[in-house]
Amino acid sequence: MDVEALVRPVVEGAGLELVEATFNRGLLRVVVDREGGLDLDTVADTSEKLSRRLDLEDFGTGRYTLEVSSPGVERHLRDPRDFITRVGERVKVKAKVPEEGGLTLTGTIVSADEDAVTIATDREERRVSYPLIRSARTVFEWGGQPKPGVRRSKSKSGSKR
Repeated sequence: MDVEALVRPVVEGAGLELVEATFNRGLLRVVVDREGGLDLDTVADTSEKLSRRLDLEDFGTGRYTLEVSSPGVERHLRDPRDFITRVGERVKVKAKVPEEGGLTLTGTIVSADEDAVTIATDREERRVSYPLIRSARTVFEWGGQPKPGVRRSKSKSGSKR
């Protein structure tokens, strides 16, 4: 049974992007996203709609668990489309480079096409073809520095008066 074909119409009908759908060892994992991110109500509604669809289609031969989630703040990049839509974002790419062995790049995607991605690091720009990429994900950068003039106090033991 093609799990992706079963869940895609429900996900897209809810105005979401299907990132991934896998079924392994009784766990049906559906990862969804949309521009601007997801909220908990959207995930819950989508889970309920998927559950009804799966019941109607008599999915699975036994018990299974349905898990619907967002890809998170550090999203895995799997195919050229993922890289193309994230030009300008920070990423971490682990690649196998025949002449150098392993290679890890952390930087910004400056361009991507159907064959390769170009990443600008602090030192250089590097073009890596997709077959050489072992893993890739976006990199979330936590908030900035404290406001000027604001000092963070260290707590001391004892009572405050």
